[in-house]
Parts: sequence; C-alpha cells; structure tokens
Amino acid sequence: MTSESIVYGCIQHLPFGDPVARQASCLHNRRVLRTLPSVELDTLFYRELFTAQTPLDKQSWRSQVIHFGASYESVEYEWGHWIRQFEQLLKDMYWVSAVVHLETELYGTHSFNWQAAEAYHAPGEAPLQVRCEWAREGLV
Repeated sequence: MTSESIVYGCIQHLPFGDPVARQASCLHNRRVLRTLPSVELDTLFYRELFTAQTPLDKQSWRSQVIHFGASYESVEYEWGHWIRQFEQLLKDMYWVSAVVHLETELYGTHSFNWQAAEAYHAPGEAPLQVRCEWAREGLV
C-alpha cells in the first residue's frame, strides 16, 4: 500500500557577523546545493528540491534561508536514507538551524530540528544532533 508523504522545511544561515564573510558563506552554500544530483536521475534527494536566496549587500542584515519541499510516495519507508543525505548536506554547509517536517498519511507528522552546537556550524565540524517531535491527528 502506498500513500503520499510531504517533506518540507528550511535551513537558516548566519544572521550575524561580517557582511563579506556572510556573503561568501552564502555563496558556498549555493555551490554545495549545486553539487546535488538532478531530479532527472530519479533520486529522493536532489538539487531542485532546494531554493536558496543570497542576501544582497543592501540587505546584508538578513539571514540566508534555504527552503525545500516535495511530495513523495511513501518516503517514510526510506526515511533513514533521506535523513542521512540531509545530514551530509548540513555537514558541508554553514548554518545555525535546520528543520524538516515529514507529514505522512499513515504515521502522522514528524518534525526534526538541528541546532548548531556553537554559534553556527561550519563545513566539516563535529557530529550533528537532531531532536524529533511526533504528532498524530485523527482517530486512534
């Protein structure tokens, strides 16, 4: 039996620091996203899944927010694989927080949250820690 699963969320970049360094790290994040495979390769995790803004100089006080979202067929059965790919992406990027929401017809809604251990995460830093929250609506 198959069902629809919706995955969406965002990765928040540094909301502080030197504007030139922040711009460089935003561009780094965009380059990392471009290394992902194309959706045409029939993969669960692909570059077209993500939309990354790069703050303009006149808006340098703003954080880069990388949005993502997709509809899948029963992705919960391959969720461990999806999360491993997402965490590998986070390991290669600059960020302060990330959230992934998984909405499934059979297993309810799950929210996964990552917070940088220090003020921010830089590429190649220590292992990531995730917190998961689960909610189920409807009849039991």
